[in-house]
Amino acid sequence: MECHDMSELTQVQTETLLKTLKERFSKHPERHPGLDWNKLQSKLKVQPNKLWSLYEMERTGGEPDVVKYASETDTYTFFDCAKESPKDRRSLCYDQKALESRKKFKPEGNAMNTAEAMGIQLLDEEQYRHLQSLGEFDTKTSSWIKTPDTVRKLGGALFGDYRFGRVFFYHNGAESYYAARGFRGWLQV
Repeated sequence: MECHDMSELTQVQTETLLKTLKERFSKHPERHPGLDWNKLQSKLKVQPNKLWSLYEMERTGGEPDVVKYASETDTYTFFDCAKESPKDRRSLCYDQKALESRKKFKPEGNAMNTAEAMGIQLLDEEQYRHLQSLGEFDTKTSSWIKTPDTVRKLGGALFGDYRFGRVFFYHNGAESYYAARGFRGWLQV
């Protein structure tokens, strides 16, 4: 997915981002055992649009980190790995249709459009479970997840969190929004 409002990062922004990503990569080897930072960094440096998306993930509180590598396609997958749902992506309803359906007290935006503008996608149920296998995330917050069309057509949207030692998935009206609910994204490089 290409980002529509993409801006070029400055050299300082790029260097700062790469330093932050490298520190997080080194701090959490359990998320990506056996992977080499230098190979990943080489891929990142030649993909400014992906760097920009990672910058946006970082800027909005997502703390992106590598959680998967596919050797057959030589691709790395980043997830938002912040302990709680990214702080600058909360209080959003699910999508544009939900936003338009609200008559009063509209939120600032919606998760799907925000993700698209950042050049990322929402985690789906399987990806969210994978994230939770790497630690305990969303213990005080919740995150919208990619909702199947069958659920969305009926007006609902799904979100997940981690409570009582397990992952839970729930539903809400897609137009709902809460200060403690954001969304987590993913990006493939």
